[in-house]
Amino acid sequence: MTDATILSTAQRVINRESAALSTLAGTIGDSFAQAVGVLAKAKGRVIVSGIGKSGHIARKIAATLASTGTPAQFVHPAEASHGDLGMVTSDDVALAISYSGEAPELANLVAYTRRFDIPLIGISGRRESTLIHQSDIALILPAEKEACGTGIVPSTSTTMTLAMGDALAICLMENRQFTPENFRDFHPGGNLGARLSRVGDLMHTHLPLVDETTPMGDVLIEISQKGFGVVGVNSNASGLIGVVTDGDLRRHMDGLLDLTASQVMTAAPTTINPDALAQEAVALMNAKKITCLFVVDQATGPAAVGILHVHDCLRAGVV
Repeated sequence: MTDATILSTAQRVINRESAALSTLAGTIGDSFAQAVGVLAKAKGRVIVSGIGKSGHIARKIAATLASTGTPAQFVHPAEASHGDLGMVTSDDVALAISYSGEAPELANLVAYTRRFDIPLIGISGRRESTLIHQSDIALILPAEKEACGTGIVPSTSTTMTLAMGDALAICLMENRQFTPENFRDFHPGGNLGARLSRVGDLMHTHLPLVDETTPMGDVLIEISQKGFGVVGVNSNASGLIGVVTDGDLRRHMDGLLDLTASQVMTAAPTTINPDALAQEAVALMNAKKITCLFVVDQATGPAAVGILHVHDCLRAGVV
């Protein structure tokens, strides 16, 4: 194949799948809303199942549901026939996927849902298929050609199925008012976890703090011992009232040791709440051209509860 042919083929595949998604969007109707309603009311989990390429898509849908606040589990239909049906309870909702609607491996799972009155949502490309006839709610995929052109490679159909699953998951997420903070709780690792880390997760609680009357000689010792290059100035009555930074030291070099912390400090320092996202802290430090932020929980009072250095954020992958 020439480069031109390769590019033409790639564009054809993407354009065909894109067009299919547009067609799918136009078919979303009452049955989809019914499916969301049933899934939202489930007392148990969403049991997602499929075989072959539909099985791979089913695994992804189950993972997306679980990570966005809807308890879900993939059950392999063949393993279901050999004991894994025990994972399915009467509180669950089943979501079965088969583009043809005739996958024999799904038969026992479908029969089990009928026997124990477990709601069954079927996703298929054939309205007259066995799966759809057995389902309580039918989600029908439009009859779009596969992107390969020969109709033998699941491509357009799997893309539409995946999009249908994403639509279900996001509707349920928004229905539950699922927040970025909730999402972070399910994704503590990797880049996503870093992006959603909170200040309270990264801050230090062994604080460089001195009283407002502390002599500068003792302030220098505190700065050196704690290693943040800054010290907070505390007032018994008002909590954190200032900070002493390297810049403050340079501005008061003459007679520095004859002064107290309150005479050298920068008053009303910039602070951040422990519940704020670490990305917000990095943005604030960049805007203020500083490297440290004291953490103050306004809900509990004006006292500092932590300190966050930009290096803590960088080590955690927050940029």
